Amino acid sequence: MTPLEPLIACVGEWHGPSVLLDPHAGLKEECASTARVVPLLGGRFVRFDYSWSYQGAPQEGSILIGYEKKAEVVTAHWIDGWHMSDKVMACRGARPSGTTFSVLGSYEAPPGPDWGWRIDLTPEEDGTLRFAMYNRWPDGT
Repeated sequence: MTPLEPLIACVGEWHGPSVLLDPHAGLKEECASTARVVPLLGGRFVRFDYSWSYQGAPQEGSILIGYEKKAEVVTAHWIDGWHMSDKVMACRGARPSGTTFSVLGSYEAPPGPDWGWRIDLTPEEDGTLRFAMYNRWPDGT
């Protein structure tokens, strides 16, 4: 079994709620969201595409997830029109010990230090798929 198999088992369309802690207003914004899980290159990669909305405007993003056998790390390349604009964030994480794929990346925040970003994708035992993203302060919290 490869580490990507729990994600490959989630192939298909998903629908559910999305909650964003709005960084501009400091309020929770909820909306409907969709996701699609697609295996690529014979299961060597998985693409996770998602859509949501912010203040009524449609948003979308995509994560290409892989696993480097030799290094035993999960890799991800993340794009999102609202969060990343025209940039790609490269992320890495440890081989999952359970079903959560957790990767870390960073982004520039001039004039201060870079900030971190964590993405978790979890196929749950109850048949749901949980997707969460966290902004990380420069000190790691």
